[in-house]
Amino acid sequence: MAEREVVFLTRDVNVVTIPDGYHSVLQQGQEVTIHQALGNNYTVITDYGNMVRIAGADADALGKQVQTLQNLVDDVDAAAVERNCWEVMKTVYDPEIPVNIVDLGLVYHCSAKSNAEGGNDVHIQMTLTAPGCGMGPVIQGDVEKSIKALPGVASVNVEVVLDPPWAREMMSEVAKVQLGLF
Repeated sequence: MAEREVVFLTRDVNVVTIPDGYHSVLQQGQEVTIHQALGNNYTVITDYGNMVRIAGADADALGKQVQTLQNLVDDVDAAAVERNCWEVMKTVYDPEIPVNIVDLGLVYHCSAKSNAEGGNDVHIQMTLTAPGCGMGPVIQGDVEKSIKALPGVASVNVEVVLDPPWAREMMSEVAKVQLGLF
């Protein structure tokens, strides 16, 4: 999204304040400015100057439609599920940084293993840009929720690790270009 868009909420909506991660509610009719619309979530600035995140499931409150991911494979074997996990994680964004968590270098490990019931157990190891990040549990929850929704996934374990600590060098070249770090 290149230009910021001012909208009035069409209904009450649950939000998460940035950067502390507290939950709150914005009222119908309140003016917000869409600051970032990436992945399936929106970062908005309220008329009081607070930055909050609105989940994609509540896009209708902004007059928007919920986005769906089109480039997933239909297979449910472990390798296909793992590929889908990586694709879905590329739709998860830190609400303050316009780069997905994969390109940002926050995802250290992703594996899918077939289980006895015919599904797949997924294990993710990821980190945060800062150890005390208030949005950490929100980002972790986004990863878990998006992977649980994939076909062939029986269980998801998203483990947040702080060792090794995240550093700018972990970002992909694409992320560095997006952020103007060259």
